Amino acid sequence: MGRVLAQSEKAAPLNQEFELTDKDFKFIQWFMHKNVGIFFSDRKRTMVYGRVSRQLRRLGLKRFSEYRPIIEQDAEEQLTFINCLTTNKTQFFREYHHFEFMEKVLMKEWREQGVKRLKIWSAGCSTGEEPYSFIASLHWSNALSYFDDVKITATDLDTKVLAHAKTGVYSDEAISSIPNKYLKPCFVRGVGQHQGQIKCKVGLQKRILFHRLNLLEEWKFEEQFDLISCRNVMIYFDKQTQEKLLKRFHQHLKPNGVLFIGHSEGVPASLDIFHHLGHTIYVKK
Repeated sequence: MGRVLAQSEKAAPLNQEFELTDKDFKFIQWFMHKNVGIFFSDRKRTMVYGRVSRQLRRLGLKRFSEYRPIIEQDAEEQLTFINCLTTNKTQFFREYHHFEFMEKVLMKEWREQGVKRLKIWSAGCSTGEEPYSFIASLHWSNALSYFDDVKITATDLDTKVLAHAKTGVYSDEAISSIPNKYLKPCFVRGVGQHQGQIKCKVGLQKRILFHRLNLLEEWKFEEQFDLISCRNVMIYFDKQTQEKLLKRFHQHLKPNGVLFIGHSEGVPASLDIFHHLGHTIYVKK
């Protein structure tokens, strides 16, 4: 870090509203990688500038060098800073083949294995569409009637998206990504002041426990999971961090537990701890 920051400092172009120097950007790269494992390449500088600018404008600052000591000394502002740089893009039933696999294959296997208390972890749940998709899929598969207990743990780094997820309220536009077979049994449309919105039914929503978790920090889970879904999260981490996470996911899965990852992600062949079933579906060895 010292070598990187010792490089000559270049001011922001004159047409930019706020000053973000090369030294500032190197600090942001280091800070995000160290604290949350996310690495921003130099190509992300424009995106970083845009998001940091909103925070400087909010605080009435003119340059990042004025914001940095606030980040370093104020835990709440540090969290706000991390939130502003975290990308949260998701939708209901994204990568639908995972839900089909759960309904057509895993449900049968879990019954044959004698599973009674089904535990699923949605790691990097963003605004909640993924865990609500899981509970809808399980409801449609009669899992809530068959198993003694069904619980979904949903975590994310960003406190703002978690607050949205906990409400479980979405605009009608989200309906286009929800297959019809789940709509009526699992969701309700808003009326009155909530017209134009949909919400997961309360009985299903209660099955999901939302809380903040930094994947690089300690995981305080008392039991292992039958299924872990961490999709389109590891793409923001370097290879070393990805491998560490994959090993930790492996440890937190039950024997024959399943891991779902995103379509742009993979488990390196050198990490021989999962059986790859195809379609970014992995089973613990």
